[in-house]
Amino acid sequence: MEDLLQRAGLGGDIEDAAVIPIQGTRMVLVKNLDIFTPIIDEPEIQGEITACNVTNDIFAMNVPEINGGMLIFLAINTNTPDYIAEGILKGIKNFMEQKIDSNVVGGHTIYCEWPLMGGEASGIVDNDSIIRKSGVKNGDKLVLTKPIGLQGIMAAYRVLKDMPEILETYSKAELQKSIDIAIKVMTTPNQEVVKTIHSFSDFSFVHAMSDVTGFGLAGHTREMLQHINLSAIIEKVPSIKLSKELSADLGYAFEECRAHETAGGMLLAIDESKVQDFTNALGSNHVPNWIIGQIDKKQPGVVRVSENVEFLEITDY
Repeated sequence: MEDLLQRAGLGGDIEDAAVIPIQGTRMVLVKNLDIFTPIIDEPEIQGEITACNVTNDIFAMNVPEINGGMLIFLAINTNTPDYIAEGILKGIKNFMEQKIDSNVVGGHTIYCEWPLMGGEASGIVDNDSIIRKSGVKNGDKLVLTKPIGLQGIMAAYRVLKDMPEILETYSKAELQKSIDIAIKVMTTPNQEVVKTIHSFSDFSFVHAMSDVTGFGLAGHTREMLQHINLSAIIEKVPSIKLSKELSADLGYAFEECRAHETAGGMLLAIDESKVQDFTNALGSNHVPNWIIGQIDKKQPGVVRVSENVEFLEITDY
């Protein structure tokens, strides 16, 4: 995709959202557009996941509020029952209003053979507050705020419905518990991470930041290495219980940390001298977090998963 954009004359820095200066001020407008296919059958939950996925890219730029609201995009088949479309819209509305104190400001719907959902969100912040993906420094610690493993878990959600015999060696109760954790992960906004950052009068110790989504943990870590002669090592991987085993059985690149995530956690590069203060502050704000690795210069441009990586199984979230 990056090569395609370059050939089209649209190449540039890899960022989570567009940053547009507001003329005559120090403020910038941060905008994101995100559209994807559904991953769960329950319409209102899918709506919440959709809104979380769209707005997290704004939070990933260190914007504390979605004060431009959300424009919804929804594509449905002509045979789709009304309750499904209505449920998705209700889920988006509930997430925006009840979880991040924002709103829905409009949108667009079309008929399409493939169900698609997403939208546009925006926020306004001082230009000096923006934290980009690039900017890591040698010795930075990598902090993650949500466990990974969503691709394997949500594949199991689908298999349980369509071909349950494939998972007959697993406990259905344990599978359901992991699915419930995955749903909570995907419907929890990253806004509290940003509020924690802004609670520091000087947050220059946060050198880079991104949310973990479609390129997986290793892929988004790799994006942090753009324009710099440094590398990264992942030494700890917090993951939802059973996601490692399910990914192996269902064919996802879990151990390489390349499996896709949806509405995943924030990945931050933090100055080593401030990482304990910051992780303590996250904990005080009820944000789970793990120091998962660090930035070094052993293999410039490469993200390595340690041979002695610790896989930490998360049983509650």
